[in-house]
Amino acid sequence: MEIKTVPGGVCAAKGFTASGIHCGIRKNKQKRDLSLIKSDVPATAAAVYTQNLVKGAPLTVTKHHIENGTAQAIICNSGNANTCNADGIEVAERMCELAGSALGISPDDMIVASTGVIGKPMDVTPIAEGIPALVAALSESGSGDAAEGIMTTDTKKKEVAVEFSIGGKTCRIGGIAKGSGMIHPNLATMLVFITCDAAVSAEMLQKALSTDIKSTFNMVSIDGDTSTNDMVVVMCNGLAGNAPIVDEGEDFERFMCALNAVTVSLCRMIAGDGEGCTRMIECTVTGARDETNAKIAAKSVVCSSLVKSMIFGADANFGRVFCAVGYSGADVDVTKMGVSFKSAAGEIEVAKDGHSLDFDEDKAKSVLSEGEITIAVTLGDGDAEATAYGCDLTYDYVKINADYRT
Repeated sequence: MEIKTVPGGVCAAKGFTASGIHCGIRKNKQKRDLSLIKSDVPATAAAVYTQNLVKGAPLTVTKHHIENGTAQAIICNSGNANTCNADGIEVAERMCELAGSALGISPDDMIVASTGVIGKPMDVTPIAEGIPALVAALSESGSGDAAEGIMTTDTKKKEVAVEFSIGGKTCRIGGIAKGSGMIHPNLATMLVFITCDAAVSAEMLQKALSTDIKSTFNMVSIDGDTSTNDMVVVMCNGLAGNAPIVDEGEDFERFMCALNAVTVSLCRMIAGDGEGCTRMIECTVTGARDETNAKIAAKSVVCSSLVKSMIFGADANFGRVFCAVGYSGADVDVTKMGVSFKSAAGEIEVAKDGHSLDFDEDKAKSVLSEGEITIAVTLGDGDAEATAYGCDLTYDYVKINADYRT
């Protein structure tokens, strides 16, 4: 199956427009703080949400709105999470009413999301005043502005789109994401909005999304903290003209492959933009007894503060990798374990069969000094494999979070 990267982000698919403006939620007028994504026609919708018991009000409202499997637009603000607020549900519903009215669609067809400081009272006035400009700015080139509007401590926009075919019809799927800190998903993710012009039933769309996140967003960790507002949403409007996907088969597999291409790309972007990070870490575990054990081991490595600090220092202290696998709970034979480090500067094997190897420290330093590092762990127990995504731990992470609210 050919999957081709294309420009456009969430506007790459037919019938989708987007926008992002500064409405006044954030004090910095140079930062966009309100985003909108709209489909020309009603779309099937699916979502997954944070498993944190403390949840943002927008998640409750969105879950209710898409119970029927349909949505047509997404509104999201940054600068305030609308979480732990007495009137949070009322504010989230009001955002849907205001946006729906301006777009000429039912508030019940609106998806709503918020990100920012938790427990800060949220005044809907700036949003109400900004919506006319937000709607007027909708365009097929608005994905970048929308991606900016959902950023908090992110330093880079995160957007991607790909083109593929189903039943002879050309389809496109694209997404934007935000996520830099408070990232340790559990059956959900940061804020990710994905649009597609393929025709997929709501049931199959939910199945595709729920399956995909197990090996993508659930395998990302920046700092071990699961956010209160994590949510990923997918909308498919069917304008590509393919025969609707209503059950499993070749068409569904093709859609799954395209969805995965988008989600993996966004995972890497999120991991590479962790708060204060200087290096993206990808841990690949191969030779595991089964996929579950591979995932447990891989995520334990990227979650380890010692491993993350090791990568920051470009120090090939592979014992920290062994240690993280050893306490992960994965069923492994440590006498068969091996570790290699890889990057654009090359590859170096540092351990094999459970023990260290002689290696060139200077070369190891060079490999670990690149911006993207792969920690390759071999277990020698089977054929299963998994990949997890993370970043290094730096002084700046503490600085950013020490005064995040103030």
